[in-house]
Amino acid sequence: MPWENNGGGGGRNNGGPWGQAPGGGGGGGPRRPGGGNTPNLEDILNRGRDQFRGGVPGGRWLIIGGVVVLGAFWLLNSVYTVAPQEVGVELRLGQPKPELSTPGLHFHLWPVETVEKVNVTVNQTTIGTTPSNGRTGGDDGLMLSGDQNIVDVRFSVFWSVVNPIDYLFNVRDPEDMVRNAAESAMREIVGRRPANDVFRDDQAGIAAEVQQITQTILDSYGLGVTVSQISIEGAQPPAEVADAFNEVQRAEQDEDRVQEEARSYANTLLGDARGQAAAQREEAAAYSNRVVQEATGEAERFNSIYAEYVNAPEVTRKRLFLETMEQVIGSSEKVLMEQGANGQGVVPYLPLPELGARSNATTTPTGAGN
Repeated sequence: MPWENNGGGGGRNNGGPWGQAPGGGGGGGPRRPGGGNTPNLEDILNRGRDQFRGGVPGGRWLIIGGVVVLGAFWLLNSVYTVAPQEVGVELRLGQPKPELSTPGLHFHLWPVETVEKVNVTVNQTTIGTTPSNGRTGGDDGLMLSGDQNIVDVRFSVFWSVVNPIDYLFNVRDPEDMVRNAAESAMREIVGRRPANDVFRDDQAGIAAEVQQITQTILDSYGLGVTVSQISIEGAQPPAEVADAFNEVQRAEQDEDRVQEEARSYANTLLGDARGQAAAQREEAAAYSNRVVQEATGEAERFNSIYAEYVNAPEVTRKRLFLETMEQVIGSSEKVLMEQGANGQGVVPYLPLPELGARSNATTTPTGAGN
């Protein structure tokens, strides 16, 4: 082959294409059975030890810098800050410590110890629909009332954490647990009540019952939170049946209005009737009193006349006769005279009725003209 003659001789060169044996320029060393020298493992290790014996250039400062960086990184992870609205729960190998970290700067041994921060201020969870952009959680606000009506309730749950350790480790998703418990309690209470109680009649009572049931459920799970308030922000029928429901409400309002007018009219009539009855009772009482007084007076007068009659019967009899006749014939237009010599007892004295009529006819025009 062409490279066989590159060694400068005419014969075959076993040293390779460059005219030199693989073992170097004649150096000793063990030969392989086919020829050539190979370094053993001890030579390789000796050469590496000689190279590193002098040290890596700048290696000391590189190590110091690495240690400083690692220390700074460890210190940054070991120091933490708790905000004023939070508390910290330190964990040592995943086990929470009983002491809580108050707001401020704290230190723990990272990564052996870690910290979980919990917000202890009042949280608000809203369930139902929003007036502006529709539903926040699908159909979670649609509920069936006790009178088989569908109502759409929007309410908020105000709660705060009182036991951060229970809040972090007893339930996987505490906020979702609060939402589910409040929604379940609201559905239970709405299912017992008529729709009108939910809409306007007893929202305060419903909110109080929902708060009590929600707190009982969360305590049974050991969630470590307290529910401070349930606020019903809106209750209305679903949009699909709102018009029909409003029509029913208007009909009920008209019914209430007509009933109120009827009660007012009945009260007016009853008042008038009672007034008339009271007036008649007063008149009857006055008439009874007058009749009794007159009868009493007549009796007393009769007794006095009787006493005079006992003393002088003839005189009293004649006086009574004269008084009676005076009353009977006092308004008569005839003059009765005693029977005289002519034998005529009733004498027409003057045509008094005709004279009276004429007198009235002549005086009336004169008086009118004046």
